[in-house]
Amino acid sequence: MVDSQYYLPNEIGVASLDCSEAFRLLSPQEKMYAHYLSRAAWYGGLAVLLQTSPESADIFVLLQRIFRKQTPAQLEQVATTTGISSEEYQAFLVYAAGLYANMGNYKSFGDTKFIPNLPKDKLKALVKASQAFQDQPTEMEALWDSCSCLLYSLEDRQKQLGLGDKGITTYFSGNCSLEDAEMAQKFLDSKKLSAYNTRLFKRDNGGKACYEVRLASAVQKDCTVEGECESCCGSFNFEDKEFTVKRGDYAPLMEKVSYYLQQAQAYAANENQRKMLEEYSRSFTFGSVDAHKEGSRYWIKDKGPIVESYIGFIESYRDPFGSRGEFEGFIAVVNKAMSERFAKLVSSAEVLLPELPWPREFEKDTFLKPDFTSLDVLTFAGSGIPAGINIPNYDDIRQSEGFKNVSLGNVLAVAYATQKDKLTFLQEEDKDLFIKWKGPSFEVQVGLHELLGHGSGKLFVQDDMGKFNFDQSKVTNPETGEPVSSWYRGSETWDSKFSTIASSYEECRAECVGLYLCLIKQVLSIFGHEGQDAEDVVYVNWLSMVRAGLLGLEFYTAESKSWRQAHMQARFVILRVLLEAGEGLVGLEEVTGQDGKPDARITLDRSKIHTVGKNAIHRFLCKLQVLKATADVEGGRALYDLYSTVDDGSAHNFVRLRETVLLRKEARKMFVQANTRVSGDSVELVDYESSAAGLIRSFTERFQDDAEQLEADLLDAKFEEIPSGRSGRIARHQ
Repeated sequence: MVDSQYYLPNEIGVASLDCSEAFRLLSPQEKMYAHYLSRAAWYGGLAVLLQTSPESADIFVLLQRIFRKQTPAQLEQVATTTGISSEEYQAFLVYAAGLYANMGNYKSFGDTKFIPNLPKDKLKALVKASQAFQDQPTEMEALWDSCSCLLYSLEDRQKQLGLGDKGITTYFSGNCSLEDAEMAQKFLDSKKLSAYNTRLFKRDNGGKACYEVRLASAVQKDCTVEGECESCCGSFNFEDKEFTVKRGDYAPLMEKVSYYLQQAQAYAANENQRKMLEEYSRSFTFGSVDAHKEGSRYWIKDKGPIVESYIGFIESYRDPFGSRGEFEGFIAVVNKAMSERFAKLVSSAEVLLPELPWPREFEKDTFLKPDFTSLDVLTFAGSGIPAGINIPNYDDIRQSEGFKNVSLGNVLAVAYATQKDKLTFLQEEDKDLFIKWKGPSFEVQVGLHELLGHGSGKLFVQDDMGKFNFDQSKVTNPETGEPVSSWYRGSETWDSKFSTIASSYEECRAECVGLYLCLIKQVLSIFGHEGQDAEDVVYVNWLSMVRAGLLGLEFYTAESKSWRQAHMQARFVILRVLLEAGEGLVGLEEVTGQDGKPDARITLDRSKIHTVGKNAIHRFLCKLQVLKATADVEGGRALYDLYSTVDDGSAHNFVRLRETVLLRKEARKMFVQANTRVSGDSVELVDYESSAAGLIRSFTERFQDDAEQLEADLLDAKFEEIPSGRSGRIARHQ
């Protein structure tokens, strides 16, 4: 019997991301623009298969070949003849939909592996009975053989993503350790190269470690490109280690991305959009993060577009070292009514920032007012879909040039809808209030988290010329009362310095900002909440955070004592901080459920949120910002690791509570997204039903123009993952 956390349940929620009305209101030019950007995003998103696990691309190709020949309904008839029950067939469809939705066989939220919930011999019989197998038996047999073992394997290391013996990653070859990652980061810093679009492969050359840094690019030549004095590619000796920098990772996919971005240029609404796309295209052609930064600068200047988008190697959550970006691309349409509220929040930002609990010197010199829009997603390609985004992630641009915030309205509308009978760990009297205000309170939290969480706080930097961006003689550390004694130097960044904890720590800081600032009446009135309603929104926002902290235990691996999801770790840390505050603010007790099984109950004293709760977050948030601003990695890591600890020795047995959370967990919803199709001079939107079968059909129809070539390219890219000097297709991960 496989542990239920390693498969997706048959009754998993599948929701459609409805964008039909927003799309209908676009002009023909805007529709064309959105279409070509979507094509770029979908092709680029396939790189995530190669960024996730050695077998993901093979499984994707296997599924595409099966479902291109037969729809889910047609294949079901075949399944019946092979002795597969309707429950088992549904389990196969759910697995396939899960692989598409996560762009790989590891959950995008939590990083655990999932396998099909039907016996391997039955799946093999179905594959062999499929039309695709009948048409190409040799190729399909080889494809099945290449991935079937890893498809089902749940050896300890393969249960989750991680580095070295902690898990599976394809950002690094399987023989890399944390020490190798640290050495590579030092090398990249010395060459002023960003890790965002790279992977690292290590091989042994006569007892000497040789590293290959591979840049994602369409071009495979290592020549100098426009804007470079000398090529960043080549062989280098660094600290007695040999490093080679090469282009050409995911080359066929990057070529497609560049091609479609160039097509979109013809339909751009203004010069900023045209230049932005030109720079992005250059970035994916030559593997240049500098070009992507330049594109991001034009993107920030493109204020209030009707069709909003962003594309590239963006979030570093899934790199075990925390500095390589996963590919994502989104295209969305502005929701004007909701965006007005966010615009009001932006206008109030300069009044709200001084309310944060750190001294003025620890805040950015000037608040660069960003765009903050509510969007209905048309396309979100990558491993998962967030509720809100604050980008770009380049610290130098965010600190001095600005950023944008987006809240994804049609994602919020369906992702967080909850049924009362599935609402775990709350008192009965809280459930109706929670359901009523969960959506509105989350909207407030997302707004504050993205704009004033990620958008706030200064980093103290000494640049390459020795110049400081703060007055050393005057700025004191409020935690110690001493002058500030540490800062970022040269090309050091938040991600490169805080590496493995950077993502979760920053999410925690932003979540704390949301909790802290939602207590201000002015904020609540911007979102239309007054009087008792406003108090209820605050209560449910705080209650939701405390509950999320408990739910976060699902994303902790006890065996390796490691967290697999940045946001959920952050929420657990906040739960610990609020429990530590005492005075009856938060209650957490173990109880027996109505079903006789272990359960837990959370309580929150709403009369103490504005006093005990606010004071606790004030103190903790100030510490987080000061340690971040001063590049105090040692202090930051000690603090964050302390509150991240899952033990059985404190007042609460979190080890046992984790078992209770796993017993009562609910699977996250999967999203079905529409396709766009050019028909004559216009663009059609093609919708699919909200089911596993609908999700599968959306993917088989998404790449039908060049399916065979694309599948061949994905399989070829697999061979290139093995560094020279190693043989065997998946040797590096065994």
